[in-house]
Parts: sequence; C-alpha cells; structure tokens
Amino acid sequence: MTFNDIFKSSFLENVSSVSIFDMVIALALAFGIGLFIFLVYKKTFSGVMYSSSFGVSLVALTMITTLVILAVTSNVVLSLGMVGALSIVRFRTAIKEPLDIAFLFWSIAVGIVLAAGMIPLAVFGSAAIGVILLVFVNKKSHANPYIIVIRCNGAATEMHAKDFIERNVNRCVIKSKTVQKDSVEVNMEVRLKDENTGFINALAEMPGIQSAVLVSYNGDYMG
Repeated sequence: MTFNDIFKSSFLENVSSVSIFDMVIALALAFGIGLFIFLVYKKTFSGVMYSSSFGVSLVALTMITTLVILAVTSNVVLSLGMVGALSIVRFRTAIKEPLDIAFLFWSIAVGIVLAAGMIPLAVFGSAAIGVILLVFVNKKSHANPYIIVIRCNGAATEMHAKDFIERNVNRCVIKSKTVQKDSVEVNMEVRLKDENTGFINALAEMPGIQSAVLVSYNGDYMG
C-alpha cells in the first residue's frame, strides 16, 4: 500500500463492522475490570480526602476507552477524526496523588486491550497489577517517617527533650526551628523503633514542655 492509497475512496470507506456479541462481551468485561480497578483504588487509597467520583470515573474511563477503540478499529476515517478530536481535549483537573496517574493509565490500557480482543491479557494482567498494588501500597511499616512538633520554654528544655527523643527513636533530624521570646518550637523528623508511641506522652509531661505533637506524613519534604 502506497501513500496515495490512503486517499482512495475504496480504502477510506472500508468499514469492518463489529458484531453485537463482541460489543456486549467487550463492554461487560470493561465494566467488570473497571469495577475491580475501582475496588483496588478504594482499598489502596492513602491520601487525605477520598474522592468517590474519581473511583467511579475509573469504571467509566475503562468502558469509554473500550467503546472508542471498538469504533476506531472499524473505520479508518473515524480513527483519523478521533485523533483530531482528542488532540484538542485539555484536562485541567489536578492530580494530587502520584498513584492516581497509575490508575488512570491502568483503566485506559485495559480499555484498549479489551477492544483489541486480547481478553486473557486484560484479565490476568489486571489481576496481577491489583495484587501487586494491594501488597505494596497497603504494606505498613514502623519505619515510616513521622514529624514531632514540640513547644518548650527555652534552650535547656529543648536539648533535654531532644536527648529524650533520640533515645526512643531510630533516627531524629531537625527540620525547622522557631524561636520566640518565651518559647521555642522545633519540628523533627523521626523514625520509630516500633509502633509504640507512648514516649510522646512522657515527653509532654516533662518540665518545661508546653506541648508535643506526633504527625505521620508521606516523607515528601521540601526544604
């Protein structure tokens, strides 16, 4: 086939129809796998605010992608028009969690694979990805970073509190320090020895300590 053959009407008007049975099977599988992706997203979500609409959109995106690819593979003219239409689409919704991007690509990839007729690849591939995400994302470890915020009366109390914290954790790094006229506030990143956080209670009861706060965070620290 040469480049000029693309402009021949016999080529552009070539349409390979998709049977009703194939469409029903593809969309049903897209809904089932999309629902599986939604459940994995719900189980592995570790952000601040859970968005149920994003989870539902994963199911819809899987089915929509399957529908689009089925249409594209049946008509060359439609595929060229679809490329032009999708090139002007702009998504302005901010993705706050990096893992959400993986779920979006997962949904799109499943829709493409299903529409291409590679059903075993879509099913077993999604099962493998789901198991990997459930194992690694939900894995909890006491080595996760924490932030301790202490407010004390002066430098002597600060040093005493720092020594106490270093004896009860595996690692202690000062991230920020704010000094005011009558108080000192220190933020420290720590790695706990175990899941026991009782030392924070003892820290708060030390003389000169006004408050002690333990906060878990994802480790993404700028500065």
